[in-house]
Amino acid sequence: MNQNDTIHINCQINGMPFQLSVPPGMPLSELLREQGLLSVKQGCCVGECGACTVLVDGTPIDSCLYLACWASGKEIRTVEGESKNGQLSAVQQAYVHSGAVQCGFCTPGLIMATTALLAKPRERPFTITEIRRGLAGNLCRCTGYQMIVNTVKACEKQK
Repeated sequence: MNQNDTIHINCQINGMPFQLSVPPGMPLSELLREQGLLSVKQGCCVGECGACTVLVDGTPIDSCLYLACWASGKEIRTVEGESKNGQLSAVQQAYVHSGAVQCGFCTPGLIMATTALLAKPRERPFTITEIRRGLAGNLCRCTGYQMIVNTVKACEKQK
């Protein structure tokens, strides 16, 4: 395969079917941004910051490290897909109301990581340590993380 070759993929992005041709080495983050999904931030591009976190079949991944060709047959969710009929999701609303959103660069990745964390079946509330582990890999330079942890706790109580 040479650089000019492309791979044809079929996937769902935020519930919509897509048929795309992608270069073999294209990161999923780049593909999503080309589709106008600008919540997928290009931060470190080496899987360290979490700003590009999306859900692939419900699992949070750093889309800068995940090749677009691997998305074939997968369901991809970004922050844009979390709003329904112009209404923010409960997690998005909680981030806004709690003050956990400051500069906003990390927020989409944290919202997706929080969404995945809260989707896990639980018999008891998450501990602070479990929340911190669940959000590990998502760096925030503004908040100091306590407001983010409090936001996850508040979301948990709403369930």
